[in-house]
Amino acid sequence: MKDGQTIDLGMTGYDELFMTDKERMENKLPKIYDIPLKDIDDFPDHPFQVRLDEDMQQLVKSIKERGLITPIMLRQKEDGRYEIVSGHRRKKACEIAGFDTIKAEIRDMTRDEAIIMMVDSNFQRSVILPSEKAMAYKMKLEALSRQGQRTDLTSGPVGQKLESINSRDELASESPDSARQIQRYIRLTELIPELLEKVDEGQIAMRPAVELSYLKENEQRNLVEYMGYYDATPSHTQAIEMRSLSKAGKLGPRAIDRILSQEKPNQKAHISIRLEDAKRYIPEDVPYNKTGEFVMKALEYYRRYLEREREDWER
Repeated sequence: MKDGQTIDLGMTGYDELFMTDKERMENKLPKIYDIPLKDIDDFPDHPFQVRLDEDMQQLVKSIKERGLITPIMLRQKEDGRYEIVSGHRRKKACEIAGFDTIKAEIRDMTRDEAIIMMVDSNFQRSVILPSEKAMAYKMKLEALSRQGQRTDLTSGPVGQKLESINSRDELASESPDSARQIQRYIRLTELIPELLEKVDEGQIAMRPAVELSYLKENEQRNLVEYMGYYDATPSHTQAIEMRSLSKAGKLGPRAIDRILSQEKPNQKAHISIRLEDAKRYIPEDVPYNKTGEFVMKALEYYRRYLEREREDWER
Protein backbone atom coordinates (compact mmCIF):
# COMPACT_ATOMS: atom_id res chain seq x y z
CA MET A 1 0.00 0.00 0.00
CA LYS A 2 1.44 3.34 -1.00
CA ASP A 3 2.02 6.22 1.43
CA GLY A 4 -1.06 8.28 2.10
CA GLN A 5 -3.36 5.70 0.52
CA THR A 6 -5.99 3.84 2.53
CA ILE A 7 -8.01 0.76 1.81
CA ASP A 8 -11.70 0.67 2.72
CA LEU A 9 -12.13 -2.65 4.48
CA GLY A 10 -15.68 -1.91 5.54
CA MET A 11 -14.71 -1.87 9.20
CA THR A 12 -17.15 -0.42 11.70
CA GLY A 13 -16.14 2.94 13.14
CA TYR A 14 -16.25 3.79 16.84
CA ASP A 15 -19.21 6.21 16.51
CA GLU A 16 -21.14 3.79 14.32
CA LEU A 17 -20.91 1.07 16.97
CA PHE A 18 -23.27 2.88 19.36
CA MET A 19 -25.95 3.80 16.81
CA THR A 20 -29.44 2.31 17.16
CA ASP A 21 -30.74 -0.07 14.50
CA LYS A 22 -32.96 2.75 13.18
CA GLU A 23 -29.98 5.11 12.91
CA ARG A 24 -27.95 2.43 11.20
CA MET A 25 -30.70 1.83 8.65
CA GLU A 26 -30.98 5.56 7.97
CA ASN A 27 -27.23 5.74 7.40
CA LYS A 28 -27.31 2.51 5.34
CA LEU A 29 -24.86 0.87 7.74
CA PRO A 30 -24.74 -2.87 8.45
CA LYS A 31 -26.43 -4.18 11.57
CA ILE A 32 -24.24 -5.47 14.41
CA TYR A 33 -25.21 -8.78 16.02
CA ASP A 34 -24.19 -10.57 19.20
CA ILE A 35 -23.06 -13.98 17.95
CA PRO A 36 -22.24 -16.91 20.29
CA LEU A 37 -18.54 -17.72 20.08
CA LYS A 38 -19.36 -21.42 19.91
CA ASP A 39 -21.11 -20.87 16.55
CA ILE A 40 -18.05 -19.29 14.89
CA ASP A 41 -15.36 -21.17 12.96
CA ASP A 42 -11.95 -19.95 11.85
CA PHE A 43 -11.44 -19.13 8.20
CA PRO A 44 -10.35 -22.28 6.30
CA ASP A 45 -6.56 -22.40 5.79
CA HIS A 46 -6.20 -19.05 7.52
CA PRO A 47 -2.55 -18.11 6.84
CA PHE A 48 -2.10 -15.64 9.71
CA GLN A 49 -1.13 -16.89 13.17
CA VAL A 50 -2.93 -15.80 16.32
CA ARG A 51 -0.06 -15.24 18.75
CA LEU A 52 -0.51 -15.28 22.50
CA ASP A 53 2.01 -12.48 22.93
CA GLU A 54 2.14 -9.16 24.77
CA ASP A 55 -0.12 -7.50 22.19
CA MET A 56 -2.73 -10.19 22.84
CA GLN A 57 -2.48 -9.57 26.57
CA GLN A 58 -3.09 -5.87 26.00
CA LEU A 59 -6.06 -6.62 23.75
CA VAL A 60 -7.61 -8.94 26.34
CA LYS A 61 -7.14 -6.28 29.02
CA SER A 62 -8.76 -3.63 26.81
CA ILE A 63 -11.74 -5.87 26.02
CA LYS A 64 -12.25 -6.67 29.70
CA GLU A 65 -12.22 -2.98 30.59
CA ARG A 66 -14.09 -1.41 27.66
CA GLY A 67 -15.61 -4.24 25.70
CA LEU A 68 -14.98 -4.94 22.02
CA ILE A 69 -14.80 -1.62 20.16
CA THR A 70 -14.51 -2.90 16.59
CA PRO A 71 -16.84 -5.79 15.71
CA ILE A 72 -15.47 -8.75 13.79
CA MET A 73 -16.71 -9.59 10.29
CA LEU A 74 -18.41 -12.92 9.62
CA ARG A 75 -19.72 -14.86 6.66
CA GLN A 76 -22.60 -17.29 7.18
CA LYS A 77 -21.95 -20.78 5.86
CA GLU A 78 -24.36 -23.17 4.19
CA ASP A 79 -24.76 -25.18 7.43
CA GLY A 80 -25.90 -22.08 9.34
CA ARG A 81 -22.64 -21.61 11.25
CA TYR A 82 -20.34 -18.62 10.75
CA GLU A 83 -16.71 -18.26 9.72
CA ILE A 84 -14.46 -15.31 10.48
CA VAL A 85 -13.47 -13.09 7.59
CA SER A 86 -11.78 -10.47 9.76
CA GLY A 87 -11.11 -10.61 13.49
CA HIS A 88 -9.39 -13.87 14.49
CA ARG A 89 -7.32 -12.06 17.14
CA ARG A 90 -10.37 -10.26 18.53
CA LYS A 91 -12.31 -13.53 18.75
CA LYS A 92 -9.44 -15.22 20.59
CA ALA A 93 -9.15 -12.26 22.96
CA CYS A 94 -12.87 -12.46 23.75
CA GLU A 95 -12.51 -16.18 24.47
CA ILE A 96 -9.61 -15.51 26.84
CA ALA A 97 -11.58 -12.69 28.47
CA GLY A 98 -14.38 -15.16 29.23
CA PHE A 99 -17.05 -13.79 26.89
CA ASP A 100 -19.78 -16.06 25.48
CA THR A 101 -20.74 -13.79 22.57
CA ILE A 102 -18.99 -11.31 20.31
CA LYS A 103 -20.22 -8.30 18.35
CA ALA A 104 -20.11 -9.05 14.66
CA GLU A 105 -21.13 -7.77 11.27
CA ILE A 106 -22.46 -10.49 8.99
CA ARG A 107 -21.80 -10.04 5.29
CA ASP A 108 -23.21 -11.95 2.36
CA MET A 109 -20.17 -12.75 0.21
CA THR A 110 -18.76 -15.54 -1.90
CA ARG A 111 -15.79 -17.64 -0.81
CA ASP A 112 -13.44 -15.74 -3.12
CA GLU A 113 -14.74 -12.34 -1.97
CA ALA A 114 -14.18 -13.52 1.61
CA ILE A 115 -10.60 -14.59 0.82
CA ILE A 116 -9.75 -11.21 -0.66
CA MET A 117 -11.31 -9.38 2.29
CA MET A 118 -9.55 -11.67 4.77
CA VAL A 119 -6.12 -11.07 3.21
CA ASP A 120 -6.54 -7.30 2.89
CA SER A 121 -7.75 -6.87 6.46
CA ASN A 122 -4.93 -8.94 7.96
CA PHE A 123 -2.28 -6.96 6.09
CA GLN A 124 -3.03 -4.18 8.58
CA ARG A 125 -1.10 -6.16 11.22
CA SER A 126 2.15 -4.68 12.49
CA VAL A 127 4.07 -7.98 12.33
CA ILE A 128 3.61 -10.48 9.48
CA LEU A 129 5.86 -13.50 8.94
CA PRO A 130 7.16 -14.31 5.44
CA SER A 131 5.24 -17.61 5.48
CA GLU A 132 2.03 -15.73 6.30
CA LYS A 133 2.53 -13.28 3.44
CA ALA A 134 3.43 -16.10 1.07
CA MET A 135 0.26 -18.08 1.63
CA ALA A 136 -1.92 -14.97 1.84
CA TYR A 137 -0.71 -13.63 -1.52
CA LYS A 138 -1.18 -17.06 -3.10
CA MET A 139 -4.73 -17.39 -1.76
CA LYS A 140 -5.67 -13.90 -2.93
CA LEU A 141 -4.26 -14.32 -6.42
CA GLU A 142 -5.98 -17.67 -6.82
CA ALA A 143 -9.24 -16.04 -5.75
CA LEU A 144 -8.73 -13.22 -8.26
CA SER A 145 -8.01 -15.82 -10.94
CA ARG A 146 -11.27 -17.62 -10.23
CA GLN A 147 -13.05 -14.28 -10.51
CA GLY A 148 -11.66 -13.91 -14.02
CA GLN A 149 -9.09 -11.20 -13.30
CA ARG A 150 -5.56 -11.13 -14.71
CA THR A 151 -2.94 -12.76 -12.46
CA ASP A 152 0.36 -12.10 -14.22
CA LEU A 153 2.15 -12.33 -10.89
CA THR A 154 1.59 -16.08 -10.69
CA SER A 155 3.39 -16.91 -13.92
CA GLY A 156 6.95 -16.65 -15.16
CA PRO A 157 10.23 -16.67 -13.25
CA VAL A 158 10.95 -14.18 -10.53
CA GLY A 159 11.98 -10.83 -11.92
CA GLN A 160 10.41 -11.40 -15.33
CA LYS A 161 8.77 -8.31 -16.78
CA LEU A 162 5.01 -8.51 -16.35
CA GLU A 163 2.99 -8.29 -19.53
CA SER A 164 0.13 -6.34 -18.03
CA ILE A 165 1.14 -3.04 -16.48
CA ASN A 166 -2.42 -2.54 -15.24
CA SER A 167 -2.40 -5.89 -13.39
CA ARG A 168 1.00 -5.20 -11.89
CA ASP A 169 0.13 -1.70 -10.75
CA GLU A 170 -3.30 -2.67 -9.44
CA LEU A 171 -2.09 -5.58 -7.30
CA ALA A 172 1.00 -3.75 -6.08
CA SER A 173 -1.04 -0.65 -5.17
CA GLU A 174 -3.34 -2.77 -3.01
CA SER A 175 -0.43 -4.44 -1.20
CA PRO A 176 2.49 -3.31 0.98
CA ASP A 177 4.94 -4.99 -1.43
CA SER A 178 5.99 -4.46 -5.04
CA ALA A 179 4.86 -6.81 -7.82
CA ARG A 180 8.31 -8.44 -7.94
CA GLN A 181 8.37 -8.94 -4.18
CA ILE A 182 4.91 -10.52 -4.29
CA GLN A 183 6.27 -13.01 -6.82
CA ARG A 184 9.11 -13.84 -4.45
CA TYR A 185 6.72 -14.41 -1.55
CA ILE A 186 4.55 -16.75 -3.60
CA ARG A 187 7.62 -18.83 -4.49
CA LEU A 188 8.14 -19.47 -0.76
CA THR A 189 5.02 -21.66 -0.74
CA GLU A 190 7.10 -24.23 -2.66
CA LEU A 191 9.44 -24.70 0.32
CA ILE A 192 9.02 -27.63 2.68
CA PRO A 193 7.89 -26.59 6.21
CA GLU A 194 11.36 -27.04 7.75
CA LEU A 195 12.94 -24.55 5.32
CA LEU A 196 10.02 -22.12 5.47
CA GLU A 197 10.35 -22.07 9.25
CA LYS A 198 13.98 -21.01 8.90
CA VAL A 199 12.87 -18.16 6.64
CA ASP A 200 10.41 -17.03 9.32
CA GLU A 201 13.17 -17.21 11.93
CA GLY A 202 15.47 -15.10 9.78
CA GLN A 203 18.05 -17.88 9.33
CA ILE A 204 17.52 -17.93 5.55
CA ALA A 205 17.13 -14.63 3.69
CA MET A 206 14.51 -14.04 1.03
CA ARG A 207 16.72 -14.25 -2.08
CA PRO A 208 18.40 -17.60 -1.27
CA ALA A 209 15.03 -18.91 -0.07
CA VAL A 210 13.50 -18.16 -3.48
CA GLU A 211 16.31 -20.03 -5.22
CA LEU A 212 15.88 -23.01 -2.89
CA SER A 213 12.15 -23.10 -3.65
CA TYR A 214 13.00 -24.49 -7.10
CA LEU A 215 14.62 -27.61 -5.59
CA LYS A 216 12.69 -30.88 -5.62
CA GLU A 217 11.18 -31.99 -2.32
CA ASN A 218 13.71 -34.76 -1.75
CA GLU A 219 16.55 -32.29 -2.49
CA GLN A 220 15.13 -29.85 0.04
CA ARG A 221 14.94 -32.60 2.65
CA ASN A 222 18.55 -33.60 1.97
CA LEU A 223 19.50 -29.95 2.34
CA VAL A 224 17.80 -29.74 5.74
CA GLU A 225 19.79 -32.77 6.90
CA TYR A 226 23.14 -31.27 5.89
CA MET A 227 22.19 -27.86 7.30
CA GLY A 228 21.65 -29.58 10.64
CA TYR A 229 25.01 -31.31 10.43
CA TYR A 230 27.02 -28.22 9.48
CA ASP A 231 24.85 -25.86 11.53
CA ALA A 232 24.85 -23.57 8.50
CA THR A 233 22.45 -22.16 5.92
CA PRO A 234 23.13 -21.61 2.21
CA SER A 235 24.26 -18.20 1.01
CA HIS A 236 22.61 -16.67 -2.04
CA THR A 237 25.51 -17.84 -4.23
CA GLN A 238 25.30 -21.37 -2.84
CA ALA A 239 21.52 -21.44 -3.33
CA ILE A 240 21.95 -20.39 -6.98
CA GLU A 241 24.47 -23.21 -7.49
CA MET A 242 22.08 -25.73 -5.94
CA ARG A 243 19.24 -24.58 -8.16
CA SER A 244 21.45 -24.90 -11.25
CA LEU A 245 22.55 -28.42 -10.27
CA SER A 246 18.97 -29.41 -9.50
CA LYS A 247 17.85 -28.26 -12.93
CA ALA A 248 20.59 -30.42 -14.47
CA GLY A 249 19.59 -33.40 -12.30
CA LYS A 250 22.93 -33.38 -10.46
CA LEU A 251 22.00 -32.17 -6.96
CA GLY A 252 22.64 -35.33 -4.98
CA PRO A 253 23.70 -35.59 -1.31
CA ARG A 254 27.40 -35.35 -2.21
CA ALA A 255 26.84 -32.10 -4.13
CA ILE A 256 24.91 -30.58 -1.21
CA ASP A 257 27.64 -31.73 1.18
CA ARG A 258 30.35 -30.17 -0.99
CA ILE A 259 28.52 -26.85 -1.29
CA LEU A 260 27.61 -26.46 2.37
CA SER A 261 31.07 -27.46 3.55
CA GLN A 262 32.57 -24.50 1.67
CA GLU A 263 33.77 -21.75 3.97
CA LYS A 264 31.92 -18.50 3.38
CA PRO A 265 33.91 -15.25 3.19
CA ASN A 266 32.34 -13.90 6.38
CA GLN A 267 32.83 -17.09 8.40
CA LYS A 268 35.47 -17.49 11.09
CA ALA A 269 38.11 -20.17 10.69
CA HIS A 270 36.72 -23.56 11.67
CA ILE A 271 37.31 -27.26 11.26
CA SER A 272 35.16 -28.88 8.57
CA ILE A 273 34.41 -32.59 8.36
CA ARG A 274 32.53 -33.78 5.31
CA LEU A 275 29.40 -35.65 6.34
CA GLU A 276 29.95 -38.23 3.60
CA ASP A 277 33.41 -38.99 5.05
CA ALA A 278 32.17 -39.21 8.63
CA LYS A 279 29.08 -41.33 7.92
CA ARG A 280 31.02 -44.58 7.60
CA TYR A 281 32.05 -44.25 11.26
CA ILE A 282 28.59 -43.33 12.53
CA PRO A 283 25.92 -46.00 13.22
CA GLU A 284 22.86 -45.78 10.99
CA ASP A 285 20.52 -45.51 13.98
CA VAL A 286 22.08 -42.16 15.01
CA PRO A 287 19.76 -39.39 13.69
CA TYR A 288 21.45 -36.56 11.82
CA ASN A 289 20.55 -33.98 14.49
CA LYS A 290 22.47 -36.13 17.02
CA THR A 291 25.53 -36.54 14.78
CA GLY A 292 27.47 -33.70 16.38
CA GLU A 293 26.83 -35.08 19.85
CA PHE A 294 27.98 -38.56 18.72
CA VAL A 295 31.19 -37.14 17.20
CA MET A 296 32.00 -35.18 20.38
CA LYS A 297 31.50 -38.28 22.55
CA ALA A 298 33.70 -40.27 20.17
CA LEU A 299 36.42 -37.62 20.40
CA GLU A 300 36.16 -37.61 24.20
CA TYR A 301 36.46 -41.40 24.24
CA TYR A 302 39.49 -41.25 21.95
CA ARG A 303 41.13 -38.54 24.11
CA ARG A 304 40.78 -40.76 27.17
CA TYR A 305 42.21 -43.68 25.19
CA LEU A 306 45.28 -41.61 24.28
CA GLU A 307 45.72 -40.56 27.92
CA ARG A 308 45.65 -44.20 29.06
CA GLU A 309 48.17 -45.11 26.35
CA ARG A 310 50.50 -42.33 27.51
CA GLU A 311 50.19 -43.34 31.15
CA ASP A 312 50.99 -46.96 30.27
CA TRP A 313 54.03 -45.86 28.29
CA GLU A 314 55.34 -43.68 31.15
CA ARG A 315 55.17 -46.51 33.67
